Amino acid sequence: MPTDAAPIIALRGVEKSFGPVQVLRGVDFDLRAGEVHALMGENGAGKSTMIRLMSGAHQPNSGTVEVDGAPVRFSGPGEAKASGIAVVHQELLLFPAMTVAENIFLGHAPRTGRGLIDWNEMRRKARAILDRLDCPDLDVDEKVSRLSVANRQRVEIARALSRDARVLIMDEPTAALAEADVRRLLDVVRSLRAEGVGIVYVSHRMNEIFEISDRITVLRDGKTIDTRAADDVTEATLVSMMVGRDIHQLFPKDTIPLGETVLEVKNLAHAGKVSDVSFSVRAGEILGIAGLVGSGRTELAQTIFGVTPATSGDILIDGQAVTVGSVREAIAHRIAYVPEDRAQHGLVRPQTIRENVSMAILNRLTRRGVVDTTRETAIAADAIQRFAIRARGPGQVVAQLSGGNQQKVVIAKWLATDPRILILDEPTRGVDVGAKTEIHKLMNQLAAQGLAIIMISSELPEVLGMSDRVVVMNGGRMSAILPRSEATPEMVGAAMMTGHAA
Repeated sequence: MPTDAAPIIALRGVEKSFGPVQVLRGVDFDLRAGEVHALMGENGAGKSTMIRLMSGAHQPNSGTVEVDGAPVRFSGPGEAKASGIAVVHQELLLFPAMTVAENIFLGHAPRTGRGLIDWNEMRRKARAILDRLDCPDLDVDEKVSRLSVANRQRVEIARALSRDARVLIMDEPTAALAEADVRRLLDVVRSLRAEGVGIVYVSHRMNEIFEISDRITVLRDGKTIDTRAADDVTEATLVSMMVGRDIHQLFPKDTIPLGETVLEVKNLAHAGKVSDVSFSVRAGEILGIAGLVGSGRTELAQTIFGVTPATSGDILIDGQAVTVGSVREAIAHRIAYVPEDRAQHGLVRPQTIRENVSMAILNRLTRRGVVDTTRETAIAADAIQRFAIRARGPGQVVAQLSGGNQQKVVIAKWLATDPRILILDEPTRGVDVGAKTEIHKLMNQLAAQGLAIIMISSELPEVLGMSDRVVVMNGGRMSAILPRSEATPEMVGAAMMTGHAA
């Protein structure tokens, strides 16, 4: 990548406010052809607003957006696309009922001389783009609804390339991908960089940032902290730049005296997904659950919570066998479950913080079919303060919050049910390092209050750093249960991969 190349796109001294809230403060950023420029910062730092400015969804209050060195003022995303700027969003914006080819060329399908859609030409062009992305197994006539998350993302990238994108903005592209799919995506990024495409890469995963980036820009509180060559910074330096302080311990696990056994499962099974799982969790304990994608971790959580009720085995609370045949029964037994996909299953994003936080306890707030909005607002306001949710107030729409703050709203929603057993499935997925630390500290506080916590995580350092004991899943079965003192990366890794501890 030539270091003296002129930028394809640049932000110069950009300021952006929404009402009285200033989100960006004099931001500078530029992207050159044939480079991967990582954009990093805590949730709420201003990354999403920067993406919207570059893609034409917002316009700056002051400062300039430049394309090829000339100031531009996009009236909307259409003009940005016409300039070769495309975005692959974290929540993929595809139409499930349409085919791969139809999604790729939606809005700009090739036409015949009579003005009709040229279906054969559209399929041919779609095939050519997918071959360029090394996707020979992706059928252009397949409905998107039948695709895996990884293949949907490839379709989204193909759609951007179908418009001859020179700038590709990728927002948390690997957040929902398995490791093998992550490797394939990074290969695609390298391939596009070699073709001269400029890529803005937004991710919280440090290993990816260092592997794929040429330069890194860090935002904090709406300001550009610094832009450096990736080879010139360390992970510790980046963390310090992002949060404005050193984090010596990302996993601040407190030593908490454990109480009596709250939850016990014996030979728990759900047809074809979970088999013969037995463990217990005590008050004040954080029980980590590790395993590869497809190992049965989430299925186990959903069985305990009654989403997919157990087909055999027993669930005991305080030593007494209970029936958990539905989510309603789980809540009645004071079990709460924060799901791994907050956008799909944890929140109603177009609704407010107030409406989301009260969602699981509406029966307590409703009289004669009318919701007590005063109590509802008070509960949400208390949650905002208690969990340090960065928001304008209970009436703010959840979709406007950063990922870390959305996750806090999900946790607040379930804690409003006053649970004794809290299941956290990927509690820090897609959130930045500062928000991770806040969530970990919150877990410590909840454990100190006597909650029995089950934490599922794909990040082995998180499992090892925050757990009192670790359950390892493999093929729907429990392959090991290890105390904190014995839960080494080698032991847990072996149990994850082979089905038994090293």
